[in-house]
Amino acid sequence: MLSGFTRYFANKRLQVIGNAEAFFLKSLSPEEQVKRYETFFSYRVPCVVFSRNLHPNRLFLKAAEQARVPIFRCPMVTMKFINLATLALEMMFAPRGTEMGSMVDILGVGVIIRGESGIGKSESVLALIERGYSLVADDVTKVTLVDGREVVGTSAEVTRDHMEVRGIGIINVAAMFGVKSIRHEKRVDLVITLKSWNEVADVDRLGLEQEFVKILGTDVPHITLPVRPGRDLARLVEVAAFQTKLKSTGYNPAKELNDRLIARMAAAAKL
Repeated sequence: MLSGFTRYFANKRLQVIGNAEAFFLKSLSPEEQVKRYETFFSYRVPCVVFSRNLHPNRLFLKAAEQARVPIFRCPMVTMKFINLATLALEMMFAPRGTEMGSMVDILGVGVIIRGESGIGKSESVLALIERGYSLVADDVTKVTLVDGREVVGTSAEVTRDHMEVRGIGIINVAAMFGVKSIRHEKRVDLVITLKSWNEVADVDRLGLEQEFVKILGTDVPHITLPVRPGRDLARLVEVAAFQTKLKSTGYNPAKELNDRLIARMAAAAKL
């Protein structure tokens, strides 16, 4: 029983021994225990945890010492410890990276706003915060791939709650706008790139085709917003977030209008 458990999890996970495993080991003769322990520790086991504050016997400790494998005890029940340890290990070893851009939570939609220096990222973020939305990260967003499918953004611990506003300097967002203006982490649902109007050759006027950008190997919806004087960037970012939220529910207004026009032209052709 114990050796089979080890073969499956060797080199992958820490080993947890609960009531069932402890009872099984006690039922073995000392000679059989020595053999089982030798087989158990012949695999590269990272560590062994005894749940429910169970005590390993002398033979187990001796075998662990010879194999140089650490032994721990935990007061939790076995399944609760396994669940918590699995979540903690997944977060500790999840792929991580950095995205150059500020991140805002707009009614549950996590938006990274990026663009070259001086194009208006900070001004857009500040305007969104004034409208009641929450700052996740300023200028640099740390990203983590959770469960291999969701990209979560957060801020560096040192700069959390702060942002730079050109011409004013560093401001404390939480102190100025209240704690609701700060969110420590949020799933990345949309990436918006701000570009000078002259640099955008073809402006997407319909939105039929969805663009994506790769973050940690995951496709995230992407929108390019042309920038020129007089455009309310914060309002455009807000509407883009609302549009993304609608599309996530399966509703695409551009496709609906396109289908309506095609149906109208087909009906006119029959006349």
